[in-house]
Amino acid sequence: MADERPPIQLELPLPFPELSGDMPLLPARMINEYQYCPRLAYLEWVQGEWAASADTVEGDHAHRRVDKPSKSFPEADELDDAEKLHGRSITLSSNRLGLIAKLDLIEAEDGVVTPIDYKRGKRPHVARGAYDPERVQLCVQGMVLQEHGYVCEEGALYFVQSRERVRVAFDEELKQLTANAINGLRLIAAGGHIPEPLQDSPKCSGCSLVGICLPDEVNYLRHADLEPRPLAVMRDEALPVYVQAWKAKIGKKGEELEISIDDEKVQTARLVDTSQVVVMGNVYITTPCLQDLMKREIPVSWHSYGGWFVGHTIGTGHKNVELRTAQYKASFDDKTCLAIARNLVRAKIQNCRTQARRNWRADEPVEILLEPLKSLADKSQRALDLPQLLGIEGAAAALYFGAFDKLIKKPDDSKQMSFDFNTRNRRPPTDPVNALLSFAYAMLVRTWTMNLSAVGLDPYRGFYHQPRYGRPALALDLMEPFRPIIADSTVLQVINNGEVRPTDFICAAGSVALNEGGRKRFITAFERRLSQEVTHPIFGYKANYRQVFEIQARLFGRYLLGELPEYPNFTTR
Repeated sequence: MADERPPIQLELPLPFPELSGDMPLLPARMINEYQYCPRLAYLEWVQGEWAASADTVEGDHAHRRVDKPSKSFPEADELDDAEKLHGRSITLSSNRLGLIAKLDLIEAEDGVVTPIDYKRGKRPHVARGAYDPERVQLCVQGMVLQEHGYVCEEGALYFVQSRERVRVAFDEELKQLTANAINGLRLIAAGGHIPEPLQDSPKCSGCSLVGICLPDEVNYLRHADLEPRPLAVMRDEALPVYVQAWKAKIGKKGEELEISIDDEKVQTARLVDTSQVVVMGNVYITTPCLQDLMKREIPVSWHSYGGWFVGHTIGTGHKNVELRTAQYKASFDDKTCLAIARNLVRAKIQNCRTQARRNWRADEPVEILLEPLKSLADKSQRALDLPQLLGIEGAAAALYFGAFDKLIKKPDDSKQMSFDFNTRNRRPPTDPVNALLSFAYAMLVRTWTMNLSAVGLDPYRGFYHQPRYGRPALALDLMEPFRPIIADSTVLQVINNGEVRPTDFICAAGSVALNEGGRKRFITAFERRLSQEVTHPIFGYKANYRQVFEIQARLFGRYLLGELPEYPNFTTR
């Protein structure tokens, strides 16, 4: 942690009344976060954001001993001056101060108590023996102890790795610094406006919320004077678990998901490696397993056996009401809706051009398709309303899918079965290519619905797609630019590489659908596409498409909250 003070904040000594109603107490840990970075404190305290990192896991490990609470600790007037006492994991609060603190360890001797706060790592060799955020957090603990009548004049920070204690005296300078931090956090929380991101700060690289805060990305899109560091892209090896076997059961045993058929175990998956559970068809999840998935914030998405997205199950949901409020407010503004929709349609058409250029297999030049698509992409920016924009998008789709057959590899042997495509159709799809496209779009909308829910947005309130019962309109909005480069690309890949064959389909009552084997191979290809690493066209660092989805969703949130002048769409070359 660099010895870098936060930006100057307004030091407004707000007289704090006795708490009443549902006003929350400020945790000592949040005062620490504010002193470290006001924006970090706002994200965690006001918007309810959280992300684990190696540092937070290490910190939890360092607290394992003191996280076991003592059975009791005497009140201030019950302390025996001649007795030495220890109390572990004790939580104290004060309505008058509006503060709450969890004390790792309290030592009492000669009628004086000393709070000991455990910290991971080694003691830093800096002035005052420790950084200000840790000293301020300890001072809050001292204030709460004093409020309860204890004599408390100093505390100590214990650094686990170096096994050293650093004494922290609660002098007037530290008390004033602590009061400023408390008042500053109250001020930004009451004001409802997120503080500015730090600029090129060494603090950001070690922050667990850097991928949520996006400081470099926000600053770059505002000022474009310093390229973002590749720190927002954190590797996450967790992947979805798909279960589609008829009458399969998903249970939990220890730290694993256990999938069984007719009470016979057929597969397991570690929970730590699971990002979500995708259920297709008649699959049963036990109640204890479902509850544990919700506690771990691992969503479950439900699909029909044919792959149609039915809905998803999550825990209590994201706490960021501020973001959803901004989303709802913007969705009722016609100008905002049109501006967002114009850029989404333009990005989609641009990515359709890229997809066609990459996969063109006809003898005639690809320019016969690229030029009219470019014209329609430009025309989308001049649309006067959503109906006119829908017409432009429809014209572009007709051109694109009218030439889609020219992107499909034809068999070398005339006796081999081929994939023929004439026009886009759905509900139900009447040929294998349309069946693949519909299945790919269903998977893409499920992926975006999960993503938007995870970052705190409402996937059902959109801007281009109008809200209807059960339709994830925002997911449909933000997936538009990714239809050609994710869904269509996967369809072309499985056809042209021979991963899915014409014999992998079932035809019934004029409808065509993948059989179980074909569906497994297509799901594998789709997930492989999401794991593919690309260079972000705006920020220049590498990320796979799963990470790109999260980055784009969070940038859309930053736009809605007024931090960005417009939403930066993802268009590939």
